[in-house]
Amino acid sequence: MKEIKCYQVDSFTNELFTGNPAAVCFPEDELSPELMRQIAAENNLSETAFVIKKNDRFHIRWFTPTVEVALCGHATLAAAHVLFEHHPDWLVDSNEVVFQTMLRGDLIVQKSNDGYTMDFPADAPKPSEAPPALLEAIGGSPLEIWKGQTDFVLVFGHEDNIRAISPDFRLLYSVNVRGVSVTAPGNSVDFVSRFFAPGSGIDEDPVTGSAHTTLTPYWCKRLKKSQCVAHQLSVRGGELRCALSHDRVLLTGNAITYLSGTIRL
Repeated sequence: MKEIKCYQVDSFTNELFTGNPAAVCFPEDELSPELMRQIAAENNLSETAFVIKKNDRFHIRWFTPTVEVALCGHATLAAAHVLFEHHPDWLVDSNEVVFQTMLRGDLIVQKSNDGYTMDFPADAPKPSEAPPALLEAIGGSPLEIWKGQTDFVLVFGHEDNIRAISPDFRLLYSVNVRGVSVTAPGNSVDFVSRFFAPGSGIDEDPVTGSAHTTLTPYWCKRLKKSQCVAHQLSVRGGELRCALSHDRVLLTGNAITYLSGTIRL
C-alpha cells in the first residue's frame, strides 16, 4: 500500500471557510499524470498540488479535477504554508522555499510577518477581441478586452458590475480558453475581480493567484502604482497584495490549515 501525506489549506485568508481551498499532496515518488488527476478529482477542489522533495528544492505540479494546469497561485501558497508550518525540518532556509515547475521556471515563496509572498512571472495582457460566445456567456458590456497567455480579461467600470455578473457556464464551457477574469476598480481596494474557468473544470474559482499575474500588470500600469490591494469577489472571497517588479509579479497572502491526513493507494 502506498501512503501519501495530504493537507487541505484555505489560501489568501487567515480565516477558515474563506479564501480558496487547495489540497497539497506529498508523494515520495513520481506519480503518473492520470493518477494525479484521479486524486485531484477525488479531492474535488479547484486545485490539488503535488510536491516532491528533490535535494533542497521541491518539484510542484497542479491539477484541477479534470486537467493539469501550468500555474496555480493559491495551491502554491498552500504548499508553501504546509512546508513552513508543518515540515520546517525539510527546509534549508526557514524563510524561503523554491518550487521547480515544468513550464514556469522556479517559483520562490518567502515567509514574513505580512504573510507569504510568491514571486511569479508577469503575464502582461494585450488588447484583444473576445469570441462572441464568451461575451454572450458573461453578459454585460466590458469597456476593454485584454488577453494574457491563456486568459481573457474583461474590464468593467464599477465594482457593482462585477458583483452582478451571472455567467452562462454551459455556453462559456464551449469557448476554447483556460479562463476569464472580469475586473473593475474597487470601492475600498485598488481593484476587484472574479474568475471563471468551466473549461478547466471550475465554474468560478474563489481566489485565483495565477489570474493576478495578468491583472497586476494591467492595474499597476493603469493606476500608475507599483503595488495594489485586490479583492476577489467570490462567495468565499479573498484578499491579495500585488506588486509589479519588472517582469515579475509578487503576490502576498495568508493561509490556514483546515485538515491533514493520509491518502492510501
